[in-house]
Amino acid sequence: MAELDAFTDVLDYPVYVVTAAAGERRAGCLVGFASQCSIDPPRFMVWLSKANHTYTVARTASHLAVHALREDQKRTAELFGGRTGDDTDKFAHLAWRRSAHTPAPILADAAAWFVGRIEGRTDGGDHTGFLLAPVEAGPPGPERPPLLLLSDVADLAPGHPA
Repeated sequence: MAELDAFTDVLDYPVYVVTAAAGERRAGCLVGFASQCSIDPPRFMVWLSKANHTYTVARTASHLAVHALREDQKRTAELFGGRTGDDTDKFAHLAWRRSAHTPAPILADAAAWFVGRIEGRTDGGDHTGFLLAPVEAGPPGPERPPLLLLSDVADLAPGHPA
């Protein structure tokens, strides 16, 4: 719909790396559709493409980790947005650890992150929304760095066709 395209073309918001683990499988992808959706109780929604490898892992995961990236982390965005987990172990290329309480992978150098328990899933067409209840967080330090925005990665070719 051209009207929606005209509206979304003026938006510029943070992008996130979402990671998941289920059994021995780990995955992560760059996400442009995500937002806090409730204050009380606190909830956050992330939307994963059904064509994405991370979606296949997230479908059986209990928790997802959501990472905000600093504006100088375009290489991390390129790794998680421009490569597919079908043929690349993205976690072999950077520092990470398991969450203290869940299997979710945590990126060591994210500007901020949280782990959320998957409370529900919503079909949104070519994406599925995962409703997350926060259970663990790594907030930013006292200086809040500028975040990587959608416009910063607009030239990125997706690792998986949509």
